[in-house]
Amino acid sequence: MSEVHLIEVPLDVEFDSAEVDPQNFEREYDTIGESDDDAIGQWLRVAKAKGETSDSDPVVLHLIVELYRKIDRLEQIITNNVPQYFPLAQKVAISRIGFEHFEISEPLFQESKQYYGRIVLPLQNKKVVPVYFEAQSTTLAKIVKVHSRDEKEWGAYMRAKERMQIRQLKGNV
Repeated sequence: MSEVHLIEVPLDVEFDSAEVDPQNFEREYDTIGESDDDAIGQWLRVAKAKGETSDSDPVVLHLIVELYRKIDRLEQIITNNVPQYFPLAQKVAISRIGFEHFEISEPLFQESKQYYGRIVLPLQNKKVVPVYFEAQSTTLAKIVKVHSRDEKEWGAYMRAKERMQIRQLKGNV
């Protein structure tokens, strides 16, 4: 196996063997992916496709959409309509991540075994990322299935953490 580039991050992963309940895991994976396709997100995509946002500042537009999503989540909490996730057997700290890999702090994986898991990325709003992964060793996993939007956010998070670590090493913090 070639060397995998990993950087240190403070994340956790909840996971279980993909064989335990494949139907419920797949349903949850699809449901979490669809939750990104909320009404405001769909409206924004249509408006962009029609060219209606060309005169808008993209940063301000993005912030307004995120504010809408936060208000929507607050409304869900107030009305006790918070999404419930399928219980997973294990929870462990992720010590390092790469673009397609992550490493956990304890040897809990069985090599070559497939797993389903959820990782919460601390973005503007906490983002639940459902993933399927395969154990490369007892601590190293390779992500084999993730929604494309989540993959982009995972990569952006990893690059931001890597830049921050480089600045710390240079003493420019």
